[in-house]
Amino acid sequence: MTRYLLCILLLTVTCARGLAAQESCEKEYAAPHLPNADLYCIDLVPKPDLLGASGTVKLGRAQSPFGAVVTADGHQRYDLEVSVAGLPEPAALGDFTTYVAWATTPLLRPMIKLGEVGHGRTASGQVALDKFLVLISAEASGAVEERTGPLVLRGISASMRMMPHVGEPLWFMAPPASTDHSGHMSMADSAGWVMPPMHPIVPMPRSMNGIMPSVEPFLPTPEGPVPAARPREVIELGDGATLDLTAGPVQRTINGDTFTMYGFNGQYPGPLIKVPQDATIVVRFRNETELPTAVHWHGVRLDNRFDGVPHVTQEPVPPGGTFTYRIHFPDAGIYWYHPHHREDITQDLGLYGNIRVRSPEPDYYSSVNQEEVLMLDDLLIGESGLVPYGKESATHALMGRFGNLLLVNGEPEYDLEVKRGAVVRFFLTNVANTRTFNVSFGGAAIKVVGSDLSRFEHEEWVESVVIAPAERYIIEVRFDEPGEVAFVNRIRSIDHVYGSFFPETDTLGLIRVAATPVEVDYSDAFERLRSNEDVQADIGRYRKHFDSPVDHSLVLTVEVDGLPFPIEPMMRADSVYFNPVEWSGTMPMMNWISTGKEVNWILREPATGRENMEIDWRFQVGDVVKIRLTNDRNAFHSMQHPIHFHGQRFLILSQNGVTNDNLVWKDTMLLPAGATADVLLELSNPGDWMLHCHIAEHLEAGMKMVFHVAPN
Repeated sequence: MTRYLLCILLLTVTCARGLAAQESCEKEYAAPHLPNADLYCIDLVPKPDLLGASGTVKLGRAQSPFGAVVTADGHQRYDLEVSVAGLPEPAALGDFTTYVAWATTPLLRPMIKLGEVGHGRTASGQVALDKFLVLISAEASGAVEERTGPLVLRGISASMRMMPHVGEPLWFMAPPASTDHSGHMSMADSAGWVMPPMHPIVPMPRSMNGIMPSVEPFLPTPEGPVPAARPREVIELGDGATLDLTAGPVQRTINGDTFTMYGFNGQYPGPLIKVPQDATIVVRFRNETELPTAVHWHGVRLDNRFDGVPHVTQEPVPPGGTFTYRIHFPDAGIYWYHPHHREDITQDLGLYGNIRVRSPEPDYYSSVNQEEVLMLDDLLIGESGLVPYGKESATHALMGRFGNLLLVNGEPEYDLEVKRGAVVRFFLTNVANTRTFNVSFGGAAIKVVGSDLSRFEHEEWVESVVIAPAERYIIEVRFDEPGEVAFVNRIRSIDHVYGSFFPETDTLGLIRVAATPVEVDYSDAFERLRSNEDVQADIGRYRKHFDSPVDHSLVLTVEVDGLPFPIEPMMRADSVYFNPVEWSGTMPMMNWISTGKEVNWILREPATGRENMEIDWRFQVGDVVKIRLTNDRNAFHSMQHPIHFHGQRFLILSQNGVTNDNLVWKDTMLLPAGATADVLLELSNPGDWMLHCHIAEHLEAGMKMVFHVAPN
């Protein structure tokens, strides 16, 4: 009976869309600052004898300090706004006094009451479901807890349109040809390629078996002995100090397997550099890898000459070459350093490290028992070792290189021992090529304190931390019960073949809480949510610009040409649904064989039609500009993008038309698929600066531009 009712509902929705409400969501989301209607709005369709009625459900952005809003277990969370018109008085339908909105799953259970609705707009609470329907029924009273009255309007989420393939279509089951018209290699001439491991749950289309990327494989092959990597060292530097930093090959043993990778100063991660705010240090860099490279000091508002961007601020440092950086640290917080030339290879192989910049203010943060600096990463390992990288161009160009082994500070099993009642401040940095994490601590309360370049205006409680590549978040957690607390990444993945969501949970490590209590109890400070008046005052200088017109716009999209069969027909199928965030690599084959030769990720300026490095933005120190970012949902493969501005700082004013009520200075932000954001960019630093997506493979496939800031 349930399956029958669901089929009737879906059939009615599909057939009636054109009768009543086809344009409703498009009209609701016509403004350019609003997100894509297809993903973030539901058309409500009336029953046949009420064709004059219509409605929409806006899937609004819930307030959150993060770019994507999900629950601790990874369900996308929305604030709902129901808009209804044309319904008769409830009494005209029988013994009813009101209309009530409900949300439910395809199985029609549970049935979640959203509340009473009437003509016009009604805020209707939150929903956090993978696939869901919104139903409106006539009811005898607004106090009812179960739906018993007749349905009058109903609609489905965009994710409901993602249906399983019936049987196996021709493109799914067809065997591969021995050669491919796009220039991709077959297994017969694979020249050293080995297939990446498949996802343990999601099947691979048989028609893709044996197709190889259209580039040569690359793995480090250094001459001579390779030293074993050492654990990360902490280096305290004062103003005027000098650091020698060498990038070179190291041997890493992970889970009993040994790989040749890269490290800074033979360490993995690279040295944790601690400096006081306003210090200036000198770094003498040497490149002992096989690839040209440079070092980018991510998030630091430093002298443009030392930003480490090959062909923009310096030429690449060749193998055996050197370069001297002079770095000033104007802002307290957590930063990191990594290569900015073929970082899809060199960063992924271990060239990254953190910088902790200490404020001179003793109460800059609340008192805690200890601090931990964590770098979150993943690594792609096959049966015979590391899956090679593309030599001439990056592989995994569509979705970025998802790893199948998750790492914390380079290790698969993070371990921390604390005493009962300990309050720990964690400095989190995501250094993965593409993976966005959703981390939590076994249900323990998490207090968000700061992000990329500053503290938040107000500290706030969250149940998990969503952190995109290159972002940093500063959080505090109290461990008040003895025992083991799992540090986990919990997400919802998609099986596009069977049209379903499924959970994935990875335990990143354990916090072992001893029965012995801490010597100093900071629980009172932990329970207090501080408002940072200095941050509010700093941001307050820019509030006069918040309502200014948009100065520049960018559309984030992609173009493809020459992808092998069957990627294009599969991705263009009507059943494709783009999750706001692609959390996991559930399509490893089609992702792996896409390279920068076939995929062109694009920053497009709508006003001029210019793209990527053709865009010419010119500013002056002291300018404050509003920039609108729009993530094209109708692209061949729409997915989230972590957008990074070099050398400056910005505020995220709004996302999907919802004003941000807790601001923080950022240098990187996560923009989900189909979403929009307005950011306010402060131009404080002269020079030529990069703006790009921080998914390493998207950067290598073109998604970058340079903006120019002239001295005042």
